[in-house]
Amino acid sequence: MLTSKTKYGLKALVVLARRYASGEVVPISEIAERENIPTKFLETILVELKNRGILRSKRGPGGGYALADNPDTISLAAVIRWLNGPLALVPCVSEYAYRPCEECNDVESCGIRIVLKEVRDTTVQVLQTKTLGELVRRSNEAMRHDDAPMYFI
Repeated sequence: MLTSKTKYGLKALVVLARRYASGEVVPISEIAERENIPTKFLETILVELKNRGILRSKRGPGGGYALADNPDTISLAAVIRWLNGPLALVPCVSEYAYRPCEECNDVESCGIRIVLKEVRDTTVQVLQTKTLGELVRRSNEAMRHDDAPMYFI
């Protein structure tokens, strides 16, 4: 399950992805208000993402944050790993944080591990191919459909 930190981080990154083409920085207060995120919590998330190199910042009046890279190159898998940790549901199937379960007698024949590895592989496959740019496009498309006229007979 995604943590609030990860959901808030993704929401903030989508705001920044929408503004990427303009090159403008977005104040934390604007992102927090628009997405209903506690400002102090958002600040810690954005600092963490900046330290990872995904964001750039400008200090002072007119300051804020912007994406450092094109949103079409930033995968959701990477963002979730940065903010939430491993994508695996159990550590014995994690690609980056593997460790055997303490109670497991035979990792190779564990049915739980076998199935959850398949879940992890499928999740990784989907999240690696989805980007911040795609989130923006899908959101824009959904907003257009919401404005479509309704016809009743």
